[in-house]
Amino acid sequence: MPASNDSADRRAIPALKVAQWLPEWNEVNFDASQSRARPPKYFLLFAMPASQLRSLSGIFRRSTEGGLARSLDLGIQRRHDVKRSEEIHDFVRHGFPWSALSIQRRESREYDDLKKPGWLPTAIVVNILKSDDTRNGHAVHVSDLIKINDETDTAANLSLPAAFDQPSWQPSGIAPIEIIDGQHRLWAFENRQFAEGYSLPVVAFYGLDISWQAYLFYTINIKPKRINTSLAFDLYPLLRTEDWLERFEGHPIYRQTRAQEITEALWSYPDSPWHDRIDMLGNRGSRSVTQAAWIRSLMATLVKSYESRRVRIGGLFGAPIGEHRPVLGWSRSQQSAFVILIWQELQSAVRHSTDRWATQIRREERAGAAGEDPAFSGRFSLLNTDQGVRALLAVFNDLCYVAADRLDLADLTSDEVSEGTSEAAITSALGAFREAAVGAFMRELALSLAGYDWRTSGIPRLTEQERASKARFRGSTGYKELRSDLLQQAATATGIVGETAVSVFDQLGF
Repeated sequence: MPASNDSADRRAIPALKVAQWLPEWNEVNFDASQSRARPPKYFLLFAMPASQLRSLSGIFRRSTEGGLARSLDLGIQRRHDVKRSEEIHDFVRHGFPWSALSIQRRESREYDDLKKPGWLPTAIVVNILKSDDTRNGHAVHVSDLIKINDETDTAANLSLPAAFDQPSWQPSGIAPIEIIDGQHRLWAFENRQFAEGYSLPVVAFYGLDISWQAYLFYTINIKPKRINTSLAFDLYPLLRTEDWLERFEGHPIYRQTRAQEITEALWSYPDSPWHDRIDMLGNRGSRSVTQAAWIRSLMATLVKSYESRRVRIGGLFGAPIGEHRPVLGWSRSQQSAFVILIWQELQSAVRHSTDRWATQIRREERAGAAGEDPAFSGRFSLLNTDQGVRALLAVFNDLCYVAADRLDLADLTSDEVSEGTSEAAITSALGAFREAAVGAFMRELALSLAGYDWRTSGIPRLTEQERASKARFRGSTGYKELRSDLLQQAATATGIVGETAVSVFDQLGF
C-alpha cells in the first residue's frame, strides 16, 4: 500500500498492545521511591523508520565543545562504541559477509557477488516518557510528548509531536524516547539520508521506571549471553544499586570485582604512588598493604553499597548521588584514575611538607628506592598502613559524595568504551579530572590532610601522650578513630573543602 503524503499520517503510528501480566506479579515489591514504580500491564509493538526513531530518541553525539549537553540521562544510556555502529551500518547496506570485507576488497568490485540483504529483525526496546517522568530534574517538553491513544484491547495509536514532520526537528528538552536496548543499531542511521525507507521493529514501554529499565537490560544482555558482568556495570551504571541483583548474585558481581580491578590498577599503573608497592599475594612479613586489605577498604568506602540506616553516606562508585539521585556513569578506567589521583595529590602534598611529623620520619628512615619519601611510604607513616589507606579513602569518598552536585561529577562521564583499565584510558581520565572542579577540590583536600600527624605509634621518641593517641588506631575501632581525626583536620580548611567536611562530620554523627 503506497504511503500517504499527509503529514498527520506520518505522525500517527499504529501499534499492537501486547498484554503480559500474571496475577503472581502483583506480589512484586513495586516501590516508586526506589525507581521501581508499578509498570503498565502491556507494552506496544510497532514499526518505525530508523531515522525517525533515532531522532525521537535523542541520541546525539556528546561533545566538550560549547559545554556538555545534558539531554541524556547518564544513568540509563550505554556508552557508544563507534566501530560497532559502523559495522552495523555496513551490514544494513549489503549484509554479510560483504560488510566484513576490507575497504580495498569492497572497492575492487570482485566481491560484489557476496552482497546480501542486511536485515535487522530484532526489536529495538524503548521507553516512552510520560509528562510527569523526570530525568536529572528535567521532563519532556509538553510539545514533544508522544501520546498513546487506546483504540481496542489489542490496538493503540501513537501520536508523534506536532512539529515532528519537519526534517530539522529536535526536542526542546530531553527526548521523548529512551533506548533500553538497541542504541548501536540506531547509531548506524546517524545520517538521516541513509536508508530512508528502512524501518525497525520496536517494543515500547510507556512510563517505565528506570530501575525496571536496568532490569530489562540485564535480562536481555547479560543472563542469556553471560557477557562480562563487570563491563555491564559500565554500560548501565544503575545496575550497581539494584538490590535484587546483589541478593541474587552476591556482592562479588560488582563490589568485590570492581575493588579488585581498582587495586590492580593502583599496583600496575606506572605513575601510581602505589606502583609495585601493594602486596598482591599476601606474603607474610611484608610491610606493604595487602591486596586483600585494599579490597576491603574500597568495599567499605568508594564501592560501598546503597545507603541504609547504617550507611549514612554512600559509596561514590556504588550508590546514587546528588539531588536527583543519579548513579555516576564512570567507567573502570575513570574509577581507577580517581583513586590514583587521591594518592598522587597526597603524595605531592606530603613531599612538600616541612611539618614536624614529616621531618621526624625522614630523620628516622632514609629515603627509599627511587627517592621515595619515608613520610609518605615509610614504615613509620600511617599512610603506608591498612588503617591509613581506609581512613583516607573514606574521607575522600565522603567529601566528594556530599559535594557531588557542586563538583558536577555527573558531567565527567566518558564516552569511552573499554574492556578494562588500560594505561592510556587511565592517563586520559587523570587529565580530565585534574582540569575539572573536582581536581582542585581533591588538591585542596590533600593539602589539608597533609597537615595531619601521620606518624605511627612505633616511631621512636614519641611522648607518652602522643603514643597513647596513636595507639587508638590499632584494631577494628582504629578505622573510625582515624577517619574522625581526618575529618576534623579537613574541617579546618577554608572554602568548599572545610564546609563539606563539617557537613560530613555532622551527617556521620561524629
